[in-house]
Amino acid sequence: MNESIIYSTSSLYRDDFRVKAYTFGRGEKALCVVGNMRGNEYQQIYICSQLMRCFRQWEQEDRFIAGRQVMIIPSVNPSSMNIGKRFWAIDNTDINRMFPGYSEGETTQRIAAGVFEVIDKYQNAIQLTSFYMPGDFSPHVRMMRTGYENVRKAGDFGFPYIVVRNPRPYDTTTLNYNLQIWETDAYSLYSNTTSRIDPESAQKVISGIERFMILNGMLKGETTPAPDARVFEYGELISLRTTRAGLYHRLVEADTHVDKNTPVAEIYDPGSGDILETLYAPVSGVIFFQHNDPLVYAYTAAVKLLADPDPA
Repeated sequence: MNESIIYSTSSLYRDDFRVKAYTFGRGEKALCVVGNMRGNEYQQIYICSQLMRCFRQWEQEDRFIAGRQVMIIPSVNPSSMNIGKRFWAIDNTDINRMFPGYSEGETTQRIAAGVFEVIDKYQNAIQLTSFYMPGDFSPHVRMMRTGYENVRKAGDFGFPYIVVRNPRPYDTTTLNYNLQIWETDAYSLYSNTTSRIDPESAQKVISGIERFMILNGMLKGETTPAPDARVFEYGELISLRTTRAGLYHRLVEADTHVDKNTPVAEIYDPGSGDILETLYAPVSGVIFFQHNDPLVYAYTAAVKLLADPDPA
């Protein structure tokens, strides 16, 4: 294992800002794994920490295939994580909206440029990312439809779902989009959680990465066949929107199958305790996303449901 600093900048009042990377093996740049880019992505950096333990063990066991190099970047935004702030502390900008970056621009543009210069040299890249809304997910692989997406290879993770969506204008400055445009096979992996640690779902992600590495010639080992993933467009998800604001009580967890008309969440009046609204599943399917903040606003897409496929 080799530890290096791939980007650094000085700070007026604190220690220098540094982005560290850890490489295993030498030769062809095969895979880069990127951890948290936002300050509340605790699950993502936890996954990286556990993946580092696995990589060190695999290195001792001589499981890495010669001539292939893999890299882990546990955190692109350690400063925001240190103070518990989701975005860049100074100007509240999102580093994952700054790619491919600009080396003479604002701080987050410079960070993005420095990191991207390293990552885009790899054949494959995995970003452990989070949603813009607070909530839990069914674990899945996500990618944008750029014309360069490799949906077939995304199945090598063994995840049950692969989500593909058309990019919107603001997506063109994300890491996933730019890596694909620069001809890196890029995949965004979503764990169940973001701001809290879930060891069980973290292990699923690590097992998926191990499987991907075995099937793509980076790691020695055997793996069992996985069921075919369900590939679907993001627009197929059915949003259950609130009409009232209040305390949010989940009745069903994410990644749970429900029948039609099953109550999935309730909204309480924080003063009286009365139930203001109950959300029901309009069809049978899987709770793909479930809001997880204690409070919810009116007209929020608090639940996203993936309907069961039509019987053949």
